[in-house]
Formats: sequence, structure tokens, C-alpha cells
Amino acid sequence: MKLSTQELVTAALFTAMMCTLTLFVRIIQPIAVIPFSLQPLVMFLAACMLSPPAVFLSMLAYLFLGLFGLPVFSVPPYGGPAYILVPSFGFILAFPLAGWLQSKIIKRTTITNFVLAGIAGIIVYYLIGLPYMYFILDFYLGQAINIMQLIKIGLVPFIVFDLIKVIAASFLAIELSKRLDLKRKV
Repeated sequence: MKLSTQELVTAALFTAMMCTLTLFVRIIQPIAVIPFSLQPLVMFLAACMLSPPAVFLSMLAYLFLGLFGLPVFSVPPYGGPAYILVPSFGFILAFPLAGWLQSKIIKRTTITNFVLAGIAGIIVYYLIGLPYMYFILDFYLGQAINIMQLIKIGLVPFIVFDLIKVIAASFLAIELSKRLDLKRKV
């Protein structure tokens, strides 16, 4: 699928929004293993507003900007190839695929479609992020961890907030779609 200039520009705007909101939240919160972030909100909103290839490209651009050294990630080292050794990197790695799937599922501009697709995005996000976190904590950092501990530190504190972000992104996407007269391409 060839992307239009408008889609490329909109995808770039979502990449910029991801970088900006990550930096903003990083400034106002203390450092944590997996910090609270607005990254999933931006990914969910991008998936509601963009085609699957455009959201994939937007989230991939964010990922590469950070890996190439721009300080756009949430925790130290904030960017560069060493970031792949941060336990929460798996969640960032999941953004392109989760956004693509979420956008692919959406066929109509309705709250129900947006929320259900967002839940699918959350599932992908955690299916990639949690095993990655386990691998880094257990094998790289040598912190023996079991599945229950992983769920306790990587899922439980964040899942409710991610569901709230899906709902917020869905309502925001509905309003933006109306105001910008955007229609989903089936």
C-alpha cells in the first residue's frame, strides 16, 4: 500500500507527539523500572487515526529515533543501542506491531470498534513486552524472577491505566474524526 503525503505527514506528527509526550512525562515523574507514560495513549490514538502501514511506520520511526541515539525514551540511557538492555524496551518494541494490528482491526469509526481494537493492541503490547522484560531481568541482569513476580511488576500496576488510555484515545479519535471529517478506509 502506498502512503499519501498527508498520511506520511500525519504519521510523522504522531512520531513527534510520541517523542514530546515521553520527554514531558520523563521530566515530571521519578525513575521507575517501567515508568507511567503516555506512549501507549499516543500509539492507541495513532492506530485509530492512521492506516495500518502509517501507524506501523510512525511507531517504527519513534523506535529508530531512540535507538539511533536521540534521548526520546523514558528511562536512562534515554536513547542509543544500549537501550535494548532496559527491561521496558520490549513494550516500545511492541508499538509498531500493536499499532498495526489495532488499526487493521478498525473497520468503522465507532467507540466500540476503537475500544475493542485498542484491547487487541494491549494484548500484543503485553505479549511482547512481558517476555522481553522477563528475559532481560532474568538472563541479562541476573535477577531471578518468576511469572507471578513478572505479572506483579510489569502488568498489574499498568493494565488499568492502559485500558483508560484506550478509552481516552477512542473518544479523542471519535472527536478528531468528526472535526477533521476523517473516514476509515476499509
